[in-house]
Amino acid sequence: MISFDKQSDKIQQTQMVVRTVAENMMRPVSRQMDEDEGAIPWDYINFMHTAMKSMGAASLVPQPESNGTADKRPRATYQLMAHNIEGLSWGDAGMYLCTPRGGLGSAAVEAAGTPEQKKKFLSRLNEEDPIFTAMAITEAQAGSDNSAIQCRAALDPGTNEWVLNGEKIFVTAGHKAMVDTDGFVVVWATLDPEAGRAGIRSFVIEAATPGIKITKKEKKLGIRSSDTVTFTLEDCRVPFENMLGDPEIKEKQETKGFKSAMQTFNITRPLVAASAIGVARAALEELKRLLAGQGVEIRYGLPRQKLTNVEREVIDMDCMLRSSWLLVLKAVWMSDNGQPNALEAAMSKLHAGEVVTKITQKAVEILGPLGYNRELLLEKWFRDAKINDIFEGTGQINRLIAARQLLGYSGAELR
Repeated sequence: MISFDKQSDKIQQTQMVVRTVAENMMRPVSRQMDEDEGAIPWDYINFMHTAMKSMGAASLVPQPESNGTADKRPRATYQLMAHNIEGLSWGDAGMYLCTPRGGLGSAAVEAAGTPEQKKKFLSRLNEEDPIFTAMAITEAQAGSDNSAIQCRAALDPGTNEWVLNGEKIFVTAGHKAMVDTDGFVVVWATLDPEAGRAGIRSFVIEAATPGIKITKKEKKLGIRSSDTVTFTLEDCRVPFENMLGDPEIKEKQETKGFKSAMQTFNITRPLVAASAIGVARAALEELKRLLAGQGVEIRYGLPRQKLTNVEREVIDMDCMLRSSWLLVLKAVWMSDNGQPNALEAAMSKLHAGEVVTKITQKAVEILGPLGYNRELLLEKWFRDAKINDIFEGTGQINRLIAARQLLGYSGAELR
């Protein structure tokens, strides 16, 4: 089971690196990167790429195996990731999302790809120059309901290539993957809209592939260092072997490929939750520091009726943060030990999304004008926080997933 006695030597070692990076490379430029939306933190990206090559990429951020042998991943890998993602997000959540080599695209390849596909695409993460990967799922009419995807993929018998047409919106790191670096994006498309989820497959599209074009770059509330784009696909031709999963549509059942792709989220949702907790911890620590500077001491251990209102607020925030972290640790421990964790992944993401929103908002409220202005990073953390309640499944969707798991209902029975 999970041990709370002592962190592993590997976690302690990498946390020292993460803390140094967060304090010296992220915090000093955090405001600048937020103001200059669209700027790319190349110093951070190049440093992290080099550091991950020397230390082992999985030590710092989500990093699939590059040899197609995910079963040989060292135990506690996802626990290690959670600790370090939390620390990097404490530094700056937007810059953390600019960490190269990993990403949802490579996670999807690991989850649903063949050994040959993993070797072909994931080995590229170890090249000399950093690359990014992305995953394109969301469409204007298909947000949380993946069965509504309309982007079409059809096989051209003459060339044995897949031809994709459609539009994808809100693609995280899409510009970095397809323009700024020689990466790839995993696009979800349907072979047959009438088949629902059973007809959906994912396709690896590499940078410089004709027919895929960025048509919009979003201006966002928070995480502004991280790019979010819209792709259009017009007769985009993809090699047959770049499809993840089985091309055969099996009537009235989801294929292994689709299920494997969805398993990606059971791994990544707790890691998103860890990022949220890093932002929340940053805000809470700053609040405590500023209160202490004004002579406000938080007297832990006293009955609530003997505490001031501010003390009660801070202690409640502490409780929320710690309970959310425990949910994350449980979910990633289960991932490391090969245990089904759909319920725990959904609960950790749901809880952390709510907690980071509440803590950052409350910190701004307690400090009033000081929390609202731009002299401090509190207002930025407030803006960065909200995305954690939205991407990788909104709070409402994760609540629905958790309810299905607890009550034993299928997606068709409980919507």
